[in-house]
Amino acid sequence: MITMILTILILLCAVLIFVLQHPRYGKKPSGARLALMQKSPQYKNGKFENISFTPELAEGYSFSKVFYNFLFKKVDRKIPTDTIPSIKTNLEDLPINQDVLVWFGHSSYYIQLEGKRFLIDPVFSGNASPIYRTTKAFKGTDIYTADDFPEIDYLLITHDHYDHLDYKTIMELKPKIKKIICALGVGSHFEFWNFPKEIIIEKDWHEKIELDQNLTLYTTPSRHFSGRSINRCNTLWTSFVLATKDFKMYLGGDSGYDTHYAEIGNKFGPFDIALIDNGQYNPAWKYIHNLPEDVIKAMKDLKAKRVFPVHSSKFPLALHPWDEPLIKVTQLNAASENPIPLITPKIGELVKLKNEKQEFQQWWKGIK
Repeated sequence: MITMILTILILLCAVLIFVLQHPRYGKKPSGARLALMQKSPQYKNGKFENISFTPELAEGYSFSKVFYNFLFKKVDRKIPTDTIPSIKTNLEDLPINQDVLVWFGHSSYYIQLEGKRFLIDPVFSGNASPIYRTTKAFKGTDIYTADDFPEIDYLLITHDHYDHLDYKTIMELKPKIKKIICALGVGSHFEFWNFPKEIIIEKDWHEKIELDQNLTLYTTPSRHFSGRSINRCNTLWTSFVLATKDFKMYLGGDSGYDTHYAEIGNKFGPFDIALIDNGQYNPAWKYIHNLPEDVIKAMKDLKAKRVFPVHSSKFPLALHPWDEPLIKVTQLNAASENPIPLITPKIGELVKLKNEKQEFQQWWKGIK
């Protein structure tokens, strides 16, 4: 019996080692890149750390309890059986002088601003996990492919988790990507995938990139973690501030609530639009993903004029019902003092960046 168990374990390890050889897992930083990372104020004790102490799980929770709940606890995750409504905007025909945003579900979106095209955290493979076909996109949410895109001036990657950095999508987009901007260490994956070194821009927090005379990108903190294999926090995670002379956007990436929102709001605010992590949350990991009530606090801290709640409506990565993030943030915002207008488009719907009066339907209502 012991021999049989050992044989099974050895075979499982062999399969795991073989699977991890696939290029989608990327490559951990080394050499000069690692040396540069080690000089970062965020790099401590052999890994990147958040501003505040950030445990992997909140007090009172354990990995065994979380794992058990995912596998055995009876909860109504309410995975949609209906097709999620969407609109197929023709991105290639959009006049470049139009300042617009198009959302693709979860945290993937396209921006045109000041004649430049940006693509943020694209995931079009229908998958959001290290192993394909294990975390599938909801029906109707994957209507876009790489073929639908014009050339991308700047690909922005907030961090290297699979629901934000998808190998299949990136490789299909590769011929259209002019520049890549990411946080420290993430460029190692792109070099491993044979992207030219000269198009990869890696930055620490609190850095500034002049894109042109009227378009600037700043790297700002978030409260999260990183990693594409067993090693965690061996690359940095970030948020971005995208600014012109008269317009500012906060591109939040994944984050739990912390002091960084107020610090960013005080330094760069007020923001015309803020995109804030709102979904795939759980009290067990409240330090790395905003709970709905945290989103309300964050939007106030950021001094946002309009808020786009993202990180929902495409993948089942938590135990909450798929539509709960949008329902709760809408209700909490409406009940708060001085509610802030929310941007809640359908996937593919055109958002006019400088039209503060644009209204959106609560499209998630009635979907089974």
